[in-house]
Amino acid sequence: MTGAIDVRGAARLLEGVAHRTPIEHSEALARLVGTDVWFKCENLQRGGSFKLRGAYVRMARLSPQEQARGVVAASAGNHAQGVALAARLLGLQAVVFMPVDAALPKLAATREYGARVELVGRTVDEALVAARAYAEQTGAVLIHPFDHEDVVAGQGTIALEILEQVPDVATIVVPVGGGGLAAGVVAAVQQVRPQVQVIGVQAAGASAYPASLAAGHPVPVQHMRTMADGIAVGTPGTVPFGILAAHATQVRTVSEEDLSRALLFVAERAKLLVEPSGAASVAALMAAPGQFTGPVVAILSGGNIDPIVLMRVVRHGLASAGRYLQLRVRIDDTPGALAALLGDLAGTGGNVMHVSHVRTGVDLALDEVAIDVQVETKGPEHCAQVLTCLREAGYRLAE
Repeated sequence: MTGAIDVRGAARLLEGVAHRTPIEHSEALARLVGTDVWFKCENLQRGGSFKLRGAYVRMARLSPQEQARGVVAASAGNHAQGVALAARLLGLQAVVFMPVDAALPKLAATREYGARVELVGRTVDEALVAARAYAEQTGAVLIHPFDHEDVVAGQGTIALEILEQVPDVATIVVPVGGGGLAAGVVAAVQQVRPQVQVIGVQAAGASAYPASLAAGHPVPVQHMRTMADGIAVGTPGTVPFGILAAHATQVRTVSEEDLSRALLFVAERAKLLVEPSGAASVAALMAAPGQFTGPVVAILSGGNIDPIVLMRVVRHGLASAGRYLQLRVRIDDTPGALAALLGDLAGTGGNVMHVSHVRTGVDLALDEVAIDVQVETKGPEHCAQVLTCLREAGYRLAE
């Protein structure tokens, strides 16, 4: 199967089109994992993700007659931008179907690249149904986000760069949605250096691959819930699934806490902005240090994140990392009681970010008030110290 995936030909097509993205060593993550770790920064690719590679290769290989009919795609955002940018570079007309709750920056960027956007459904799978119907009605060529040999070949060019940039790489960790990126990496590795292990990573709330690989055929996920919209795909693609299954590719899952912690880590320690799906590979390394043979390359697959989502994810990541403490404290409803609580919190070194009163509740006495406090802390040990100090001072903390 991998022999049919023309990764080297795709690399020639992408010369002067896709950036050869940088690879950055992470000393901080290397210490945690116990081996050298490198980041492949596809978040710095044109269009903000790896998707330009596959979209451009697929569209460049269309016949002149097919190109004249225009193209159509379905995407939550990254593939949309890849298709829109590739269409502009090739001079093609593009229509992109996106879920109604697609991130506004991805929606705006897709339109700015020149594509017409139609908002349909709640998921990529629903948008894909609409895109297929449009293709049948108009003759436009469907550019599938992952389920085509040319798309897989384009994504596989990332692995060719990795093998040159880190010649002794032993493991490549890849975010997985429909599987096009992981399949392309597997195909390239099998053709060039088959001893390199490829490990896929899915969000636990949208993890079709583990069950599909166990069953031996694609199994759709009935319910998806994850912040990582870029890899929230309900059904594996036939082409990628065939490649990953044929080579017994391991696919792990990570939690929402793992994703938010990883995003925060990459921002703070590597000074790189990634979206939750782009941080999935780092999340897997952080969740299971010591389980990966090094040197390891973690692909940061995209950096297109809605600022509102970023704000929420960072807050979630701070809480997961023990840097953000949310408390409910019951105090006497008397003048000065709140000021005393805030003074005691200041004495612990905690930075109070938000305070709200709750005056009614079945668990509150008539002369009590509950204070919800959000406190910025310096880590898990400091969190424990803040709680200990409050309890020793006689405050009643809600469990």
